[in-house]
Amino acid sequence: MLISAERILFPDADAPVAGHLEIVGGTFAAAAPGPAPRPADEHLDGIVVPGYVDVHSHGGGGASFVTEDAEEARTVLAAHRRHGVTTMVASLVTGTIGVLTRQVATLAGLVEAGELAGIHLEGPWLALKYKGAHPPLLLSDPQPDVVAELLDAGRGTVRMVTLAPERDGAMESIRLLVSRGVVAAVGHTDADYDTSRAAIAAGARGATHLFNAMAPLRHRDPGPVLALWEDPRVHLELIMDGVHVRPELVAFVMATEPHRVVLVTDAMAAAGSEDGEYVLGELPVEVRDGVARIAGTETIAGSTLTLDRAVRNCVKAGVPLAQAVHAASAVPADYLGLADVGRLAAGKRADLVVLDDDLSVTRVMQHGAWL
Repeated sequence: MLISAERILFPDADAPVAGHLEIVGGTFAAAAPGPAPRPADEHLDGIVVPGYVDVHSHGGGGASFVTEDAEEARTVLAAHRRHGVTTMVASLVTGTIGVLTRQVATLAGLVEAGELAGIHLEGPWLALKYKGAHPPLLLSDPQPDVVAELLDAGRGTVRMVTLAPERDGAMESIRLLVSRGVVAAVGHTDADYDTSRAAIAAGARGATHLFNAMAPLRHRDPGPVLALWEDPRVHLELIMDGVHVRPELVAFVMATEPHRVVLVTDAMAAAGSEDGEYVLGELPVEVRDGVARIAGTETIAGSTLTLDRAVRNCVKAGVPLAQAVHAASAVPADYLGLADVGRLAAGKRADLVVLDDDLSVTRVMQHGAWL
């Protein structure tokens, strides 16, 4: 298939330009600005961008990844595909080790089948003070043998683990994760600046939803925020829903670090669905006016964000379109080492999204096939 368009966002480009994409066997055989080498099979209207890559999502479409049911996980995938996500990592929340082992084993099958790009363990190795929507009685120290047990249950499919580096065993566990090729991310933490820097020195390379569920940035006690923000080795997750972080702050962080910000949804089941009553892990959640909170509290419990809306919100806040799209595609792919996705380039998987002038998704292609 040979596709042409007047506006294609190529890797490292500052803006979309006219060009063409040739697809052979689900892969881009060619991707370049300029006229196509022969008459195109299809000319696309709108803005052509890479398929979005969401590396931190718990659910959507009324369903959840926090399950032992593969079909429920597929419902989540379908909901986010409608919003342009062609690559997704399934995030789990705190549970007992037995429950997590079964959930990981279920999701591992979907990773092995190519439906998911990996698994993210967000808990149970988190700080009680910044637990967010995690059951407090199930939080624990990251004992390396238990961490290894969950990694083994995933059969090599666990790609990221979030933990609080101040907990006993955290530094040893970070080194274990790194040795197993897993991204260690600092999050849900009350760590001070020095402890956070020690975690990075041990190999931590991610900031799980920067600013949210972590000790705040103070002038005498800068905590994890400054340690993560200042280190060029660390990727910075941000939830751009206008609720978790002020849009102006998201835009400022993206201006300071244009190649390190990863837009994530942290979505729960209500993403792409309706307000109402839901469950996140073991906790009841109320969704009102699109904001998810633990029932009866003001504690935010994930989001109802979709990645296409995150891109639109960034552009509305003044982030250049190309940077916003890269933060939802190429940068998250680099973050988790997903080498075959995230860019419209020869040799990459043929995933793309067509946006209208309002940056809403009109068409989605995955593995070279229109969905």
